Amino acid sequence: MKKVLVAYFSPTGHTKKAAAEIAETIDADIYEIMPAVPYTAADLQWSDPKARSTVEMNDRSFRPALADQDANIGQYDIIFLGFPIWWYVAPTIINSFLEAYDFSGKKIVLFAMSGGSDFGKTVEGLRDSVSEDAVIVEGKIINGIPSQREFDDWVYKMVGPEEE
Repeated sequence: MKKVLVAYFSPTGHTKKAAAEIAETIDADIYEIMPAVPYTAADLQWSDPKARSTVEMNDRSFRPALADQDANIGQYDIIFLGFPIWWYVAPTIINSFLEAYDFSGKKIVLFAMSGGSDFGKTVEGLRDSVSEDAVIVEGKIINGIPSQREFDDWVYKMVGPEEE
């Protein structure tokens, strides 16, 4: 039986809802990726060149500190990894999370909330943050509310059949 974790970063709560739905659908564990310093509404004002999120995204090497490193990644086969799309890529805190653990041999399925863009260069931006034998799958952009059946079908497809 495959062991699945749904890890997510959700500064506004939108990604949290999708993460909870995925976890419930496949009875997976759930883990919230939290920054050591929480983001405020002002930090998330993407149109402000001095806002924290803008400053971080303009320096792709920046790695926000994590509040904890308590996810026991070693016990999971598949990790659904959710986040909002910022500037056509994952926020740099996702790189912080990936670099904090050993994802060797893991399948990482991305899901994201977006105001209208697709994954852009997200996989490319995350690839160097994990070991070579970790597989990153461009999963699903969740804009709006997909039908329950469409959502469930996608989740089950990403997990794959049970091994005997």
